[in-house]
Amino acid sequence: MIGVDKIGQIRRAYFEQRRPIKEIVRTLSVSRATVRKVIRGQATEFKYERGVQPTPKLGEWVEVLAEILEREAKLPRRERRSTQRLFEELRGRGYDGAHDSVHRFAKAWRDERARVPAQAYVPMSFAPGEAYQFDWSHETITLRGMPLTVKAAHMKLSHSRMPIVRAYFRETQELVFDAHDKAFRFYGGVCRRGIYDNMKTAVEAIFIGKARQYNRRFLQMCSHHLIEPVACMPAAGWEKGQVENQVGNLRDQLFRPKPRVKSLTELNTWLEDQCIAYARRTRHPEFKDRTVWEVFQDERASLMELRGPFDGFVEKAVRASTTCLITADHNRYSVDARAAGRMVLVRSHAERIVVLFGDEVVADHPRQFRRDQIIYDPWHYLPVLVKKPGALRNGAPFKDWNLPPALAQVRAKLKGYADGDRQFVKVLGAVLDHGLDAVEAACAEALEAGIASGDVILTVLARQRQPAAPPSITTPDALRLKIEPMADCGRYDSIRKVA
Repeated sequence: MIGVDKIGQIRRAYFEQRRPIKEIVRTLSVSRATVRKVIRGQATEFKYERGVQPTPKLGEWVEVLAEILEREAKLPRRERRSTQRLFEELRGRGYDGAHDSVHRFAKAWRDERARVPAQAYVPMSFAPGEAYQFDWSHETITLRGMPLTVKAAHMKLSHSRMPIVRAYFRETQELVFDAHDKAFRFYGGVCRRGIYDNMKTAVEAIFIGKARQYNRRFLQMCSHHLIEPVACMPAAGWEKGQVENQVGNLRDQLFRPKPRVKSLTELNTWLEDQCIAYARRTRHPEFKDRTVWEVFQDERASLMELRGPFDGFVEKAVRASTTCLITADHNRYSVDARAAGRMVLVRSHAERIVVLFGDEVVADHPRQFRRDQIIYDPWHYLPVLVKKPGALRNGAPFKDWNLPPALAQVRAKLKGYADGDRQFVKVLGAVLDHGLDAVEAACAEALEAGIASGDVILTVLARQRQPAAPPSITTPDALRLKIEPMADCGRYDSIRKVA
């Protein structure tokens, strides 16, 4: 970069001494382009500024560094740490980038903050159907007599200020998808933009400015609903200030005192009713002669059409154990025996765990949110049980097996026999070929006859599978024999005598 002294020499040689450009280039050892740049402009100093400064190593640490800077901004200047000390703290947490990236970000952050008066904000205004804001909060409830912290998903329409709140056990991505689907169904439509903070279920990497690398599945959800996602700057909660305020206001309205419920379904139904009641009695901050509910009714016409729920699952490939179990969300679920020891796809939905082996569903369980649970479906182990009938007595999946009524009665009756377990396993094995309904009907028929035997039940099943006898054919009169043959064994004896 050319210095100010060289620029002064060029300017004096050209404007004062009237020397030609060719001579200036030769005597001062500069290029023609440099000389022309100096004499055509009035600048006495040139600065190089990079348009975009890449920070690949710092990207995932931007939010952490911004939080530290925000916290230290409240301290007196003499107590704030230097960028070298901040760099050392990040290195201690696992950051492996350079000090320069930390220094540049901290300097830019502090310079930007110095331009804005403390606690000064710009009022925001949104058109009907333009945007919504989304955030999470942690709330305490009483579930079946026990205190429990739940995660509350908050959404708010930016124009009408219409709120909706739903409670979940987790903040995982599939529950983010479910919260959006339930909220859009409640609103009866979708806004064109969604405003979020940099939650990990949506944003994978933060770059300079508004540039973000969004999660692939999150983008699929936005694409399904035709939403344009917008992420706030790190530690800039005022960019979605409406929903930030909602968290505090509705916490006081809905979660103090703590709701006492028996299930999250009951809680979410109550929360929806309370949100409607809150909107009906609260005046809109801009349209002060109308309530939030009244403005929301007008905004509904501006919402985009609801395109149905997004299939919001999170998929993960795992290997099923030889005991026909897979691990999902800190719990273990059984799968069909044919998937034992094989790689399967586990799809975690908001309320169900679905397991696929190839294109075939080998398990479908209601999702459990308590940890370290084992959820069995005894029918998954039926092929193994047929080969190892002794496992019926002490096998973990078969304890407290909720069988259909007739099968349960047959099992109870067969327990009194020495080979009762083996007989009952033979009956259960017939489910693989005949289906549960057919076996249940055969058991009911055997019980009506007062017989509870595996062989009898299998005989009943075999009889049920026999094809029906064809109807008899009536012979027309024209085809009847005039003299019908008689069955007479004596005729054979008469032939013998003749011979």
